[in-house]
Amino acid sequence: RLPQAFRVDVIREDGDSLEFDMVGIDAAIANAFRRILLAEVPTMAVEKVFVYNNTSIVQDEILAHRLGLIPIRADPRLFEYRNQGDQEGTEIDTLQFQLKIKCKRNPQAAKESSDPDELYFNHKVYSKHMTWVPLGNQTDLFPDADFRPVHDDILIALLRPGQEIDVLMHCVKGIGKDHAKFSPVATASYRLLPDITLLKPIEDEAAETLQKCFSPGVIEIQNIKGKKVARVANARLDTFSREVFRHEGLKNLVRLARVRNHYIFSVESTGILPPDVLVSEAIKILMGKCQRFLNELDSVPME
Repeated sequence: RLPQAFRVDVIREDGDSLEFDMVGIDAAIANAFRRILLAEVPTMAVEKVFVYNNTSIVQDEILAHRLGLIPIRADPRLFEYRNQGDQEGTEIDTLQFQLKIKCKRNPQAAKESSDPDELYFNHKVYSKHMTWVPLGNQTDLFPDADFRPVHDDILIALLRPGQEIDVLMHCVKGIGKDHAKFSPVATASYRLLPDITLLKPIEDEAAETLQKCFSPGVIEIQNIKGKKVARVANARLDTFSREVFRHEGLKNLVRLARVRNHYIFSVESTGILPPDVLVSEAIKILMGKCQRFLNELDSVPME
């Protein structure tokens, strides 16, 4: 059998999630894409936290860890990797954020109130309170930049009157292989396209039972000459529950298989970069790996 021509079909693109098919490739290539998306596409994340004051009940280390996991909306392609020994960041490899907030009582609050939202000001510390502090000439380098957390409503800590947090953060470029906070995707997975074949006509009650064995939309029932007849409508919606094999009368009438070279990819971005950009970056990284490998082969002297 001749190898099938490789193609990519985009099925659904919806904000931060993307579903596409890769047809005509090997499992090793499909898995390479998945692993590159998870661990090798770079992003910017908080690496160093300088704590000037933290009187909240959240310990400094826990606070730093929480800040590190907040996705930062900054295009990593605009920055360089920071050199290993560098203690001080520069405008080309570091983004600086400040979080300075203090909780106070609300003098106008009703005496009998027990609602913290009414009693206190700034008692919830959110990611929206992180502000970008330009380093060096970053204001000129990025005149239209809006560097900030992807989501404004990530709760970082809870404060009570008199407690405050005053920290400075350095974001650097990194990859998920070094720390999960740099991973640009919430999930990147693939599955093989299901292939469902009805070996014999399935009618009436058996057709209705068959329809219930699969995910909604997989099996449809048609009315042909007064009889209800089952038909496979959309096999890709099936989750492979294998429920049909629990029914004695049906298990020998249905064949479940998978199309061996048809991969359904799901990529869900954390919001730092759109999923289509992540996929194209993953392809570039894979091409770079291949080129590096070919260069290594060329440099090895042949006997």
